[in-house]
Amino acid sequence: MMDWQKATEELTRKLDPAHVKPAKSFGPKGDYIEGWHAMAEANRIFGFGEWAYTVPECTCVHQGPREIGQAKKPGFGVTYTAKVAVSVAGVVREDFGAGHGYDVDCGLAHESAIKEAVTDALKRALRSFGNPFGLALYDKTRENVGVDAPPFSADGCLQRLTRLVEKAVSRGDLEALWAAEVDARVALKTNDQQRYDQFVKAFKDRGEVVDPKDKAA
Repeated sequence: MMDWQKATEELTRKLDPAHVKPAKSFGPKGDYIEGWHAMAEANRIFGFGEWAYTVPECTCVHQGPREIGQAKKPGFGVTYTAKVAVSVAGVVREDFGAGHGYDVDCGLAHESAIKEAVTDALKRALRSFGNPFGLALYDKTRENVGVDAPPFSADGCLQRLTRLVEKAVSRGDLEALWAAEVDARVALKTNDQQRYDQFVKAFKDRGEVVDPKDKAA
């Protein structure tokens, strides 16, 4: 069974700009994420067996002659629209997309247009679940496009601080280190007194005779 609380934490994270592609001359009119990435994120966040999609509608809305490429060979231009329904643990989201295909072979033009329409609709349906699926790109401020700080880990914080203490060569180094790590101290003490005590011991083992929490008071 999918853990919605865990999934929500991921869905509210910012969209990593590394996954954002710029608009193309022929294709999406604005920045976008690729279809394969949207599906990979769905697998990662929801789980491989916890989401699915169907294509209730896929319709050819245009087919006509078109010159293809710089050589202007005679060919075909085709446009499809598609409706995709995404289901995640009983929650269903639907949306529409469009796709265009251009080729000297009519069948290949249709194939390209169908694939693009379904992928476009799938991305748009997934978008409604949160920022990792491109929702953040619809906000002109791009407030939710960026890299979130990693979640706090008391174990990781303790290990990092302890390594820094071990590198300190003087009492002054220890005091400067402590002053720079006030936020981490508070987090450690708040989340786990035992970890905080271990860190204090690391200071004292290096010659620090005053409990840092007393100095910070």
